[in-house]
Amino acid sequence: MSNPAGSSVPRRQLGRLLKDAREKAGVTVPAAASEIEVGRSKIYRIEGGEAPLKKVEVLALAALYGVETSMTEVLVALAAETKAQGWWATFDGAIPDWFELYVSLEAAASELRQYEPVIIPGLLQTEEYAAALFRAFPENDEEKVARLVALRMERQRLLARPAPRPPALDVILDEAVLRRPIGGAAGMQAQLRRLAGASDAKNVHVRVLPLSAGPHRATQSGPFVILDFRAEGHRPAEPTTVYSEGLTGAVYLDKKAEVETYERAWNVLDDLVLSVEDSRDLMSSLAKEYDDA
Repeated sequence: MSNPAGSSVPRRQLGRLLKDAREKAGVTVPAAASEIEVGRSKIYRIEGGEAPLKKVEVLALAALYGVETSMTEVLVALAAETKAQGWWATFDGAIPDWFELYVSLEAAASELRQYEPVIIPGLLQTEEYAAALFRAFPENDEEKVARLVALRMERQRLLARPAPRPPALDVILDEAVLRRPIGGAAGMQAQLRRLAGASDAKNVHVRVLPLSAGPHRATQSGPFVILDFRAEGHRPAEPTTVYSEGLTGAVYLDKKAEVETYERAWNVLDDLVLSVEDSRDLMSSLAKEYDDA
C-alpha cells in the first residue's frame, strides 16, 4: 500500500484531531489510556503522531469523546492511511528518521517556499552536484553515494507528478550559492543551466538574492523551508510548517508566532531578490563563464 505522503502526515493529523476531541470532551489521558487498554505514554505518542492506531481503538476513543459520526469516519480513514508506505520505503536506511517526516510533508504540501544561502536545494540539484555534496562526507562510500543520489532524483519527481497536483516551489537562492563551485567546472555549468531552466515549469520559480542586498532579516536564520498545505478529500490541511535542518537533525515549527517570524523573513527576502527573468539571465551568464574552464 503506497501513498504520496506516506504514513507520517496522516498519523500527525489523526493524533491532532484525537487530542482536540479529547480536550474538548474533558477526558483525561489516563481515562483515554484505560479505554483502549494502553499506557499513558501510548496516548501521548498517538496524539503526537508518533504511533499508529487500530480501527477498533479509533472507534473506542471516538465514542468516549462523543465525536460525531462524520468526524469518526474521517478518523477511521486517517487510521487506515497510517499503514501506508511512501515511495522512500524502498530506500530503507538511506533516510534518517528525522528527515523522513520532511519527505512526507514535502509530498503532501501544496506550496514550498525555500530560502537557501549555502547550496542548491535538493529538488533542483543535478546528479553530479548531489554526488559531490554526498562525497564531502568521508563515511559515504561510492555505493552509498549512488544510493543517496538515486533517492534525491526520485524526490524530484514530485514537481512533475500527474496526480495529486504537484506543489508550487518558490526558491530564493543567495547569489553566493551560484558562485560556489561544486562538482567541478563541467558539473557546475550543468547545474547552473539546470537552474536557469527550472523556472520554465509553471509551478517552479527560482530567484536570486544579489550580493549587493547586504544584511537582512534572514541573515541569521540559515536555510529554511515554509510548507503550506491544502485539504485533500477527507484529509484536513496540515498547519503551515517551517523546516530547518542541521547536521544532526531538524526542527519543525508550526506555532503561530514561529511561523509568523519566518513569514516576515521571507517577505523581506521577497522584496530584495531579482526577478525570475533577471535571475535566469544571471545563472545563464555564470554558466557561460565555465566554457573555457
